[in-house]
Amino acid sequence: MKDEAEQPAFDLRVRTKDFALRIVKMFAALPKTEEARVLGRQALRSGTSVGANFREAHRSRSNAEFVAKVGDSLKELEETSYWLELLTESKIVPATKLSALQDECNQLLAILTTISKKSKARD
Repeated sequence: MKDEAEQPAFDLRVRTKDFALRIVKMFAALPKTEEARVLGRQALRSGTSVGANFREAHRSRSNAEFVAKVGDSLKELEETSYWLELLTESKIVPATKLSALQDECNQLLAILTTISKKSKARD
């Protein structure tokens, strides 16, 4: 659970929402093949869940609940990364088109991992 004094200069709730919107746009731009739609729907589901879980973390009633919800966000980010990798490695989407999105996914993973570790250390 974060109090106002502990919040970073930027709000990760906004950043994770922006990430979700980028995932939605990526999905809309995918080729209309069955393979692209199946992989894309998976990325759409997991990529848009990151921000929802992170918002829930900010409404948590305890540090343990906060850590659990941040952990859920991390799981969804890992899954999103996997689907993005499959989209590029299967040659459905050129890697250059998804590199910025994959980079943002990796950055969010690093940030939320740090938050999770620091929050766990408080217990």
